[in-house]
Amino acid sequence: MGPAAWIIRAPVSAMMRALDRQRGRLILWVPVFLGLGIALYFRWPGEPQPAVLALLGLTGLPLLARSVIRPSRIGPALGAPALVALGFALAALSAQWVAAPKIGFRYYGPIQGRIVAIDRSQSDRQRLTLDRVVLADMAPARTPARVRISLHGDQAQFTARPGATLITTGHLSPPAGPVEPGGFDFMRHAWFLRLGAVGYTRNPVLTLFPPDPAGGLGVLRLRLGISDYVRRAMPGRAGGIAAALITGDRSALDQPTVRTLRDSNLAHLLAISGLHMGLLTGVVLVFLRALLALWPRVALCLPTRKIAAAAALAAAAGYLLLSGATVATERAFVMVAVMLFAVLMDRRAISLWAVALAAIIVLVLRPVALLGPGFQMSFAATTALVFVFGLFRRGGPFGRAFTGALPRALRPVLSLVLSSLVAGLATAPFAAAHFNQFAQYGLLANLASVPVMGMVVVPGAVVAAVLWPVGLDGIGFALMKLGINWILRVAEGVAGLDGAVAKVPQPPGIVLGMIALGALFAMLWQGRARWLGGLGLLAAALAWAMAERPAILISEGGALVGVMTAEGRALNKPRGQGFTALAWLENDGDRADQEQAFARASGLTTDRVTRIRQDGQVIWHLSGRRAARQIGAACRTADLVITDQPHPPVAGCRLIDGRAALDMGAFTVTPSPGGTILTPSRDPQNRRLWQ
Repeated sequence: MGPAAWIIRAPVSAMMRALDRQRGRLILWVPVFLGLGIALYFRWPGEPQPAVLALLGLTGLPLLARSVIRPSRIGPALGAPALVALGFALAALSAQWVAAPKIGFRYYGPIQGRIVAIDRSQSDRQRLTLDRVVLADMAPARTPARVRISLHGDQAQFTARPGATLITTGHLSPPAGPVEPGGFDFMRHAWFLRLGAVGYTRNPVLTLFPPDPAGGLGVLRLRLGISDYVRRAMPGRAGGIAAALITGDRSALDQPTVRTLRDSNLAHLLAISGLHMGLLTGVVLVFLRALLALWPRVALCLPTRKIAAAAALAAAAGYLLLSGATVATERAFVMVAVMLFAVLMDRRAISLWAVALAAIIVLVLRPVALLGPGFQMSFAATTALVFVFGLFRRGGPFGRAFTGALPRALRPVLSLVLSSLVAGLATAPFAAAHFNQFAQYGLLANLASVPVMGMVVVPGAVVAAVLWPVGLDGIGFALMKLGINWILRVAEGVAGLDGAVAKVPQPPGIVLGMIALGALFAMLWQGRARWLGGLGLLAAALAWAMAERPAILISEGGALVGVMTAEGRALNKPRGQGFTALAWLENDGDRADQEQAFARASGLTTDRVTRIRQDGQVIWHLSGRRAARQIGAACRTADLVITDQPHPPVAGCRLIDGRAALDMGAFTVTPSPGGTILTPSRDPQNRRLWQ
């Protein structure tokens, strides 16, 4: 063999040997490559052409079929790109599947629609989602499939009932895009919810038609009816939390309570997720199996473990419907169902294989879920817990430390501490990246609260459900209230500690992907090369630590500007566009509010004119009609002029007017000696479906 042939064949042979060692575990990599394809679609610079999707299908599916039907040493090498192509195509098709009209302008006028969801906005107002929408002078083909409005003003005379048709007069506008390039894209989020407009009303809301019993939404009415019943049985904050836990209805939760739970890292207790579904099925499984064991003939003649597992699965399915079948609940149900089916099939219930299968199902059904914090945090925690406890189960130094070094009575305590620690570490980077904060004492709060949730609150809910037919559900509600009040006291105590919350700047978009891939490689790969995953985690940490926030941010439409200074970001307005301003400051990891950030701009902003000098560049920002009159003077001295007003081009002047700022969405301005670089949140030449 010549040197050239050896150089080519040696790496290939090494790769084949490495793949041979992964036999039996390749199924674990299926959701990883599916996820890569889905992420690639959402990062694609424009909407892929049908020819691209057809090409992916014509090449990806045959490769995948070849690797499955005729397994060989090169099967994984063929299957990986095929799965990436399949993930890309699934995401593209799902985006096409939910396509619905959206308005492209600000609307004020009559709004009619049927109530299909009730919740609360960030301003603590009741918020309604409507379908069967009717808008003035708008053809049905152009009318959004769904709209969402917040109710302001005095609406005491109106009672929202699922299925009722309301009429009011209000403001609607298109869903907003990211507040900065790479930020959370509410426009994309709304597209997959089929929300074509969002807005508010200050006018009275009237019920035009009562709910139609034959019009569907029976499950929603049942959910909200149970919520009302729970809140009457358990008044106050505890009742609102109990309703959220039982039915997923958060409409009675006020923002201070939610904020306290978030600051103590206990907000996950409100979301019906893997914890709740697991606790519920665990309580049903253990209780029913213990009950069947009381009859020796039944215990000896029937498979009581499988009977209890089937009953737990039925309970989980009922909980899924009762809680509204949100994305987080569906994900939790899939994971629990996979594990319970494993019990029914005499397989190991908790394994990485079960986690991988659940992830595959979720990604195929809802590809966009990959981008959400719920999917990322749920599967990060579950994968890490299964992996770590798998190390103990297999023995070795970890297993001996767990089973041999401690007395049996202390092992449950260690399991609890270890579970909270592992889950907290696994979800911490995702929570910090999405919510720009880190609860410093979150482990303490979870250690004090999660056992109470599992041993008091959830069993109390089960007792209330079992005793409700005989009118003794108050026993279960009393037990629930006792546990919920304890959790609230823990949350308030932890959130009130000095330094309870540390603000964290938003990382570059690639960082979370590096963290996920590095951690997955370390857990899933067989052999010494798994430690390369640690290098990926280290690289991600360095990229996050060294990342710099944008020097200048401009809001969609060009009205708000934020300039990074030595004191933090300075804003040109003390009020107005508060959501964007707060999001910028949170993404900076800044504790200031909008008025404090405006005070930093005293040397930059005068009479709605902001003058910026950085790296040899002069940039003017003009807000409002009066300030826009100075465009001519600004163009004579500035390298870049930005205004929120429409204005014709000026010869020899680099001008971004209000129309261009709307087309670009929010954008960053990066001054450099060679000129200013603009980075828009959307490319007017390569729009996505949701833009």
